[in-house]
Amino acid sequence: MANTPQARKRIRRNERRAEVNGNRMSRIRTFVKKVESAIENGDKDAAKSALSEAQPELARGVARGVMHKNTASRKLSRLTKRVAAL
Repeated sequence: MANTPQARKRIRRNERRAEVNGNRMSRIRTFVKKVESAIENGDKDAAKSALSEAQPELARGVARGVMHKNTASRKLSRLTKRVAAL
């Protein structure tokens, strides 16, 4: 258990940050799922618009530090390739 005031504060801060970061990741996953569902339905226009909405969300996740830059780049690249193949 935390014995110092700094350690107690760090625990409180970590809990708050974990909740915020979890919400951010959930939001990113939701946008990615919208693209994937449009791809599965074969709707190219919907997939393109969903991809254009997901792109800034992925970039925002990188900027906020909840996702690694290469991870976001890889996901965006794979989604773009799948949308272009429709």
